[in-house]
Amino acid sequence: MVCQEADLKDGQMKEVTVGDQKVLLVRTQGQYSAVGSQCSHYNAPLIKGALVGDRVRCPFHGACFNVRTGDIEEYPGLDSLPSYKVKHVGREQFTSLKLKKRVKEMCSMVPDIKHTILLIGGGPASLVCAETLRQNCYQGRIIMVTRDNLPPFDKPKLSKAMNLDSSSLLLRPSDFYQQYGIEVWTQKEVMSVNPADKVVKLGDGTLQHYDQLLISTGCRARSLDCPGWDLKGVKLLQRYEDMLEEENVKFYMNDGVTEIQGENGKVKWVVLKTGIVLEADVVIAGIGVIPNSDFLAGSKLEVDSRKAVIVDKFMRTNIPDIFSAGDVTSFPLTIRGDQRVNVGHWQMSQAQGRVAALNMLKTPTRCESVPFFWTVLLGKSIRYTGYGEGFTEIIFKGNVEERKFLAFYIKDEVVVAAASLMFDPAVARLAELMATGQILTKAQAQADDLSWLQM
Repeated sequence: MVCQEADLKDGQMKEVTVGDQKVLLVRTQGQYSAVGSQCSHYNAPLIKGALVGDRVRCPFHGACFNVRTGDIEEYPGLDSLPSYKVKHVGREQFTSLKLKKRVKEMCSMVPDIKHTILLIGGGPASLVCAETLRQNCYQGRIIMVTRDNLPPFDKPKLSKAMNLDSSSLLLRPSDFYQQYGIEVWTQKEVMSVNPADKVVKLGDGTLQHYDQLLISTGCRARSLDCPGWDLKGVKLLQRYEDMLEEENVKFYMNDGVTEIQGENGKVKWVVLKTGIVLEADVVIAGIGVIPNSDFLAGSKLEVDSRKAVIVDKFMRTNIPDIFSAGDVTSFPLTIRGDQRVNVGHWQMSQAQGRVAALNMLKTPTRCESVPFFWTVLLGKSIRYTGYGEGFTEIIFKGNVEERKFLAFYIKDEVVVAAASLMFDPAVARLAELMATGQILTKAQAQADDLSWLQM
């Protein structure tokens, strides 16, 4: 027995312990349900998240889960939550849990099926696309081609620590791909696409046929243009090998750097825009991105001025049977009236990979995800949701000096984005409201009463 029925009202949730497991107990529309209590991405406590309707959004990174089934409905993360059976006992209507873990089923390849889906790129968009295909009974051949030496890995971790073992970065173990018939070709690069013949040419000169194609090549780091960019010890952080340093890495560079100084041709100091000088042995740079679209020349794909592949809401390009997802993609953003944008972020890449897979399978699905970002600075976590380009005003709640605040970005009298520090789950809640199509006005943001955020 973990809870009396009257203990929770509709729209409320409670974390309970069953045996040695923590479970999230939720009441919606008079019904109880129970799912795992930790986000499948980085194990954030969902009890601190935002519950809207039948889904809970992670307060830290924005992943969403259906509280009735445990299914993941918004990213990041790959796995769904375990779900549990809720049992009402006796006239007092206690609620208990019978543990029953649910695993999302995936099929594998059937050799006699000749249909082939080729995924160009080994990032999160390709991985989620492959998994979604198998989760929806696609039994043809899936080939993922990547220039990396590793199968899909957690690239954001590269900037968090040096010299990590590669196995700790992998999103799925190697036997996962074998079990579900997903071929991963590492250290290979697609040089050109021939849509007429449905053939791609690889860097080694070999040709590979496809029936449907996903372009998810991601982005590459933008080269530095400040003085000292060519000193020994200045590196672009882009691949796993870039983080394997014998020297002591003391500083990660951002766009606040104005100059890199050295002695004897090696890095010695880094000068910031603020005038602060930091000593460093090695500088790891990752200050911007450029879509990886070199092979697009001659393929007649429609691209924008940044060489990002243009798609519609179904992640379809202008060429039949060719889709695109992730950082290389320019797409219509629902919450900004279908304004065409390029959002280079983990969460959106995964969402687009799923949408592309469903539309490959002729299940019409629109990409309507709300961008959700996060970062950590000086040990403090910042959340951000929406799309704030072109904002004209910022309305602050809380106290910026005390580093506990919520910032609303305003354009045309409505909230287009929000950022927070130590103000959870406000941004997660706002992301859910945006996802349901609600328009939040400047007047609402200015009001002293923010109970509508259910903080």
